[in-house]
Amino acid sequence: MKQEFSCGTSPIVGLRFSIHPMADNFIDIIKGALREADTSNVWMHTDDVSTVMRGKEMHVFDTAKAIVLYAAKTDAHVAFNGTFSIGCPGDTQGDVYLEKDDVLLNAPQIQGIKQYVSSQFALYPMNNPDYMSVIYKEIDRAKEHGVYNESMHYASGLHGDIHDVFAFLEESFSHARSAEHSHLVMTVNMSINSPSHREEQ
Repeated sequence: MKQEFSCGTSPIVGLRFSIHPMADNFIDIIKGALREADTSNVWMHTDDVSTVMRGKEMHVFDTAKAIVLYAAKTDAHVAFNGTFSIGCPGDTQGDVYLEKDDVLLNAPQIQGIKQYVSSQFALYPMNNPDYMSVIYKEIDRAKEHGVYNESMHYASGLHGDIHDVFAFLEESFSHARSAEHSHLVMTVNMSINSPSHREEQ
């Protein structure tokens, strides 16, 4: 029997993202990363602008990290722009992926790959009048994780190994919502293999 959700109650996580390799063979890099990552645990659709991914939170983050890493291992300067969302299904496509087990399909292949990333993230706790305290709490969490970089207008800076940054992002995405305020949006921008990173690493 198909499970129905009202807005704000679905546990399905969505991510719409784009990867921008600064290289002449950008098409090969993008398609190669999408092909190399195991996307069996998520629903995905790619159009001429971006890719949307939907499924369990753990599988969306696992798959997204793998795609970014596989694009980055080409040594091209790569930019990743993504918007994560939970709390409103929008449609029913992808809900079947909530029945997947909790085995991470990409983690064993990518856990040994080291990659520095400079990143920015912003949280939008929807319909939460106390949203600023939620955001400040997650900034403190980033500092505790050792990935906080700097404050800035409209976002907060993160940097470090990509596994540490993604671990924080997934944890923050989970902690920044509650049963009362379950609709959350998080934007993430990453820059990898930039020439300017040589001085930061």
